[in-house]
Amino acid sequence: MTQLLIVAHAPLASALKAVAVHAFPDCAGRLQALDVEPDDSPAEVESRLRALLGSDEVLILVDAFGATPCNGALRVADGVRVKVVAGVNVPMLWRSVCYASEPLSSLAALASSGAVQGVMQLGASRPQNQVATPPRSDDLVHGHHHQ
Repeated sequence: MTQLLIVAHAPLASALKAVAVHAFPDCAGRLQALDVEPDDSPAEVESRLRALLGSDEVLILVDAFGATPCNGALRVADGVRVKVVAGVNVPMLWRSVCYASEPLSSLAALASSGAVQGVMQLGASRPQNQVATPPRSDDLVHGHHHQ
């Protein structure tokens, strides 16, 4: 089973982990979070990540490409046992949790597709412009809403 690691600007990593555990309580054992503080360098993030990595395959989900969490994660990624996907959001995370038994290369692709498919522009629904009808004289107990 692939281990999942969220690396993001504090407190996003911990918050996303809490969201994942809320929806999928059984995932807590294979999901870790690393919050990156404003004064952390990529080298410090790398060091903290190396301490978290075990012998399993790991998918690291980072918040933004090119930022310190991503740069630190890329220092530990080898593209075989450890992969990085940038742009973490809740749909990406849930997809990753649900398919953690997939091989790492498949899981990275599923995570990316989950992120993209989870982003959509929504329009506000228009008001229904219904006018309330006053009760009629034959309306017993104001039940005019009955069909």
